[in-house]
Amino acid sequence: MFGRSRKTKLQAKYNKLMHESYDFSTVNRKKSDQTRAEAEEIGRQIDELEKQSPQDHVGDR
Repeated sequence: MFGRSRKTKLQAKYNKLMHESYDFSTVNRKKSDQTRAEAEEIGRQIDELEKQSPQDHVGDR
């Protein structure tokens, strides 16, 4: 239950950062790249949660 909530929050943050990165891309390339890097780190965290999620439920069966 908590994993889903955390994933939802991370996904929202990822989407926000990607949108900001796009907005910065025509104005400030350095800021765009920094924001994109933050989003990619959030994306890696989401991937880790997805990898852990099926393992958490294996013992429940």
